[in-house]
Amino acid sequence: MVQVLPNERDVYANLLRDSRGLRRDQSSARDGWFASLPWEKKEQTLFELEMLLKGVACFGNPRNHPGPSREGDSLGHDYVEELRILRDGAAQVGALVRGLLGDRERAYTFSRYLSSVLPEDSSRGQLLQDQLTQDTPEEALFVLRNAFASFQDVIDGALRLEHAPVKLYSAIQGILAREIGRNVFFNPLMALEFRPEFDRIRNGEVLEALHSVRSESAHRVCALTMLSLFRALRYLDLIDEYATSPASARRSYLILAVLRSDLRALSRYLGRHAADVLANGLEREMMSVHMLELREQHASLVTEARRLTALRNGLETVANALRVDTRKVFRHDLPAPSAALPGDELGPQLVLATAALRATVQHAIVALSRVIASGRPPPRLALDARSRAAQGERLRREIWMFMQILRAFIAKAQVAHAGSDRWAGASSFQFVRDFLTHFRAIGYQLVRANDYERLDPFLEALEQLRDVDLVEPDRLTGAVRECHQFYEFLEELFREVSQRSALAERAFDREDAVTTLRVYLGK
Repeated sequence: MVQVLPNERDVYANLLRDSRGLRRDQSSARDGWFASLPWEKKEQTLFELEMLLKGVACFGNPRNHPGPSREGDSLGHDYVEELRILRDGAAQVGALVRGLLGDRERAYTFSRYLSSVLPEDSSRGQLLQDQLTQDTPEEALFVLRNAFASFQDVIDGALRLEHAPVKLYSAIQGILAREIGRNVFFNPLMALEFRPEFDRIRNGEVLEALHSVRSESAHRVCALTMLSLFRALRYLDLIDEYATSPASARRSYLILAVLRSDLRALSRYLGRHAADVLANGLEREMMSVHMLELREQHASLVTEARRLTALRNGLETVANALRVDTRKVFRHDLPAPSAALPGDELGPQLVLATAALRATVQHAIVALSRVIASGRPPPRLALDARSRAAQGERLRREIWMFMQILRAFIAKAQVAHAGSDRWAGASSFQFVRDFLTHFRAIGYQLVRANDYERLDPFLEALEQLRDVDLVEPDRLTGAVRECHQFYEFLEELFREVSQRSALAERAFDREDAVTTLRVYLGK
């Protein structure tokens, strides 16, 4: 039976409400304004507008650009292509704002006319003051309309120059970003922020899995992760939409910048902070138990600790997969904005890249659902043929990668065993630490998700290696024996996955797998 969280513990709803950074009266005004919009596609329009606004800001960070790193090359770089992308994004923002303003768009035209004919500076100053008022969402849209129309003119002027230096580009992009950051009702620049208009999770199986999490701290971490992953899927859908037209394909770089920024923030949160949140939540729960009830509650607390340990491992696996796959696609599969690829050539590359990233994000959703609702069937997510193939390629590549890691560990362990010394220094067993890290990052989900029959002995053998200062020959021998058997299981799994219908006609891309492994190892 699914345990439904009480309203005061509905962290999912709290995240949607609290992460916007709005006062209660502003939040109510925005909700009322959105509810009053008359047309059906208002959700898609508002989502595209806010993500383009966020994209304008994120695009200013070169780390969010596809292509090889350009560190140290900014001074001599010509930013004309980046300015063209900003110009296209600003034009689309203007079009979306016009649609959201509706009839009030005529007030903008009249306001610009007045600013050109008023003779007195005092009258012009008062008109400017009125144009900066943001007491309502409509007025905040009006401010955006004024700012982005002016910046389109500025960028048009800059594009007439023979060269766009870094100072000019940085000034234009920085002022645009600050203008967005000042907007009261339409400022999406916070990391890991969510909007109730378009961030609700509509997959019932995922919602049931979330509501089955008993710990409030764990529920908050899982809800934040799921909301971020489903937001990422919407980014990918928008990129696909832009990629279908040569005229809009290059606009995708702005949404790619948002995707890279958000996935980096999520990976960092899961890798650095989620474990502390889970541990603190368990500590609060244990401290709330009266000392006379400790014996009675001992078994349930141990069970909860094990459940949270599994969740922590699952979250670390998700963080690693997002980090590696995103870095690989951005560095190796997509051209840099400065490559100036025509839209009809860029579009197909974008579609292939989004299929690979969609497979990664959907895999993360399914893997996390398996952990938080173990024993239930994983959620069913909509997959087209390209995404199914990308899912299969990803699994096959991951199996191959961990097989190479297993081979390396077995070889090093055999050498260490041949000259083993019970009291060897910890540095002698650094390869054990490295292997355990790789297992948490890649191997954990492989053993969990593929019904490995020797799962418990395998995990127990690895657990005995954690105290690497006192690794004994017998422990190492047992771990190597289990690794040999797991390697044989992975060989058979690799063959089985390769024979699935989505991959039957596709040869294994070893070069791509090697590239991904090198990215994972940081080489």
